[in-house]
Amino acid sequence: MIPKIRTGTDRAFPLIDYLFGPGKHEEHTDQHLVASWNNFAPDPGPNPERHQVAKLANQLDQPVKALGKQAPATKIWHCSLRTAPGDRHLDDAEWATIARRIVHATGIAPDGDTTACRWVAVRHAPDHIHIAATLVRQDGRLAGLSYDKRKAQAEARLIEKEYGLRQLNPGDGTAAQNPTSQEHFKAERTSRTETPRETLREAVRQAVAGAATEQEFFTRLREAGLRVKLRHAPSGDVLGYNVALPGDRNAGKEPIWFPGSKLAPDLSLPRIRRRLTDGPLDTEQPQPGTPHTGRSAAARHRRDAAGTAERAAAVLDEDDDEAAAQLVGTGELLDALAQTSPAATRAELRDAARAFERATRSHVQAENADIRALRSAARGIVHVGGALGRGEDGGATAMVLSTLVLVTMAAARWHSSRGHAQQAAASRQAAEHLRAAYQQAGATPMRTMREIGRALPEPDRRRHEATIRSVLGEQDASGHAREHDALTAVLAEAEQAGHDPEALLAEATSWRELETARDTADVLVWRIRRIADLPANPQRPLTGTAVGARTATDPEHTRITQPAPAPAANEPRRPGPRR
Repeated sequence: MIPKIRTGTDRAFPLIDYLFGPGKHEEHTDQHLVASWNNFAPDPGPNPERHQVAKLANQLDQPVKALGKQAPATKIWHCSLRTAPGDRHLDDAEWATIARRIVHATGIAPDGDTTACRWVAVRHAPDHIHIAATLVRQDGRLAGLSYDKRKAQAEARLIEKEYGLRQLNPGDGTAAQNPTSQEHFKAERTSRTETPRETLREAVRQAVAGAATEQEFFTRLREAGLRVKLRHAPSGDVLGYNVALPGDRNAGKEPIWFPGSKLAPDLSLPRIRRRLTDGPLDTEQPQPGTPHTGRSAAARHRRDAAGTAERAAAVLDEDDDEAAAQLVGTGELLDALAQTSPAATRAELRDAARAFERATRSHVQAENADIRALRSAARGIVHVGGALGRGEDGGATAMVLSTLVLVTMAAARWHSSRGHAQQAAASRQAAEHLRAAYQQAGATPMRTMREIGRALPEPDRRRHEATIRSVLGEQDASGHAREHDALTAVLAEAEQAGHDPEALLAEATSWRELETARDTADVLVWRIRRIADLPANPQRPLTGTAVGARTATDPEHTRITQPAPAPAANEPRRPGPRR
C-alpha cells in the first residue's frame, strides 16, 4: 500500500470538486464517501452538482474560516492510499477502517479526540481512496503533523501485513522524491515516456560519474542538453544549481527548474562537492590520435574497471560501515557504463544503474573511505566513449558485467545485514538487469571459448579437466561439465601464456563472493582472463597451432608474455608463470 501526502494553500472546495468529478482522463467512477470525521458528512455522490460539492467543502472548512485572518497558510491535507497491482480489491468497510487508522497515525484525528481535524475519505476507483482534511482542529488549534509522511508509511506496512496485501519494503527517508501525480499526467499528455524529474535525475547522475571538478560537472550538464542555472551568493560564490529540460515549461511559459537536492538527496551541490573533493582525480585525458584512444582504450578501461569492482566486492563482504562509500563509487561506475555501452546492453544497463541508485544512499556514513579507484574507473570509461559490442570491446564489457553482478549481490548482503530493505531490494534488482546485460555481451565470447575447449586435443582436455576437479571438487566438476568447456579453454590459453593453470584456478576460486554466483564457470573464466592478462576476446587457434599459442607476429603476443603488472592495494597477488 502506497500512501502519498500533499498539502495545499487552497480551501477544501477545489480538492473535493476534483475527487468527486470525472477526473482528468474520465478515470473516476462511482465516486462516494467511505468514511468521515463524524460519519454524518454529506455525500455528494457520483458527478454531483456544484452546490452538493460546496456543501461538503463548507463543512470541512468551518474550523479554518472561524480563525479568519489567523488561519494558517497551509490549509488542506491530502493523502492518497493505493493498493499494489495484483492485490485483492478492498470493500468500503475495509477502506473506512484503513482511513481511520491513517488519520489516527498521522495526528489528523487521533482515536477518541472529538475536537480533532475534520476529514473525509473518498473512493472513486477499485484500488485506492483519497483522504482530504483541513488543518485547523475543531477546537481552533492547529494540527500537529510532525513526521506525518513517515508515520503514514509505517502504518501502511502494518496494514499490508494484517490485510494480506503485498508488503512493500520500509524506507529510511533517504529515497529520491517520486514524481507527483501532476508530473505523471503532464508526461502522458506530452507523450513523454517518463517525467522530467526522472530524466533530469539520470542526466545529473551521469554527469557526476567520474567528474574531476565542479566546472567539469556543470560542463557535462550543458553538453547533455540541459538548461543549467547557478545560484550565487553576494560574494559571487556558487551556492547551488538548478536544471531544466528544454521545452518543459509551466503555464506561464517559464522553464520548470529542479534543484539538485529535489532530484535526489545526494545530488545537492554540497554533497557533490564532497564527492569531488574526497578523492581528487587525475584530470589528464587521452588525446585523439594516440594509442590510448579508440576501441582498444574502451576495452582496457573496462578490464581495469573489472579489477576495481572485484576489490569493491571484497570490501563490501568485510561488512564494515566504511564500505558504504563503495556503493557510491559502484553507482558512478554503472552510470558510466550505461551511457557508453553498445545498443545491445544499453537498456539493461540503464535499468541497472537506475535501480542501484537507491542502494547508494542510507544513513550509514563512511568517514575515511577512499573511492578514487572506482571514480577513476568511471572517468576512464566516460572519456574514451562508447565501446563496440564485438571483439575485444565486447569481451571486456562481458568481463566487467560479470564482476558487477557479484558487486551488486555483495551490496544486497551488506544492506540486508543492516536492515535496509529498500536498498537491498534495489541491489538485487540491479543484479538481475546486469545478468541480462551480461547474457547479451557474453554470449559470443563464451560460445567461442566452449567451442575451443571442446576442440582441444584429448590429452590436454583431460589434463585441464583433472585440474578443475582437483580445485573445484569432484561433485561440482561432474555436475557442470558443459560449463567447464570454456573454463578448460581458458586454462589451456593461460598455460600457453606461461601461467600455472592450477594456481590460477585456485586463486580465482579463493575470493569469497564467488559462492553467490549463479554461473560459477562464467565468473571464473573472466576472472582468470583478467588476472592472467589474456585478451578479453578469445582467439581461435590457427590450424595446426596449439590452443593459446602465440607467434611473434601476433599483436597480442607481447602483452601476454610480459610479466603481469604488480597488484594494486588490497588486490590478491597474481600467480606468476610456471618455472
